Amino acid sequence: MSDTRERLLAHVRDHPGRHASALGRELDLATGQLQYHLRRLRRAGRVVADDRYGRTHYFPPGYDEHERERIALARRETARAVLVALLGGETSAADLADRLDVARSTLSYHVDRLVDAGLVDERRDDRGRVHLSLSDPEATRSLLSTVEPEMGDRLVDRFTRLVDGLLEG
Repeated sequence: MSDTRERLLAHVRDHPGRHASALGRELDLATGQLQYHLRRLRRAGRVVADDRYGRTHYFPPGYDEHERERIALARRETARAVLVALLGGETSAADLADRLDVARSTLSYHVDRLVDAGLVDERRDDRGRVHLSLSDPEATRSLLSTVEPEMGDRLVDRFTRLVDGLLEG
């Protein structure tokens, strides 16, 4: 196996769920070169590609569908901020949106995905207000300790916040 493929494979093992542009930036590989080596690694069964939330995330074999989904979500800045905030305990969706300084629609988008992934629980109180809590705080702590959002995801989330702010104003 080529030195470039070995470096790429090691990076995917160390940073599961990275998407192609992050891998290219971090390893200083041209797009065509990166695509070539990722294709070779996929054909050999050395990496798994998983399309989620508009990006293809790369994993070493052994991560199941559920784990891949959770890792991809934890790499999103806003979804990660929701998880971190909920480590402090249950909170209302309205309070969480205010605390994170995001529009309710943005919060709802991310919370829906976190609920579907089994990371967050939603309940309504007697007034119909939505309250959020972590499904499994210890598993979430473990997830957050191994994954951090990538620059591209952070920029997309920040742009979304900017647009939301402009639309509200």
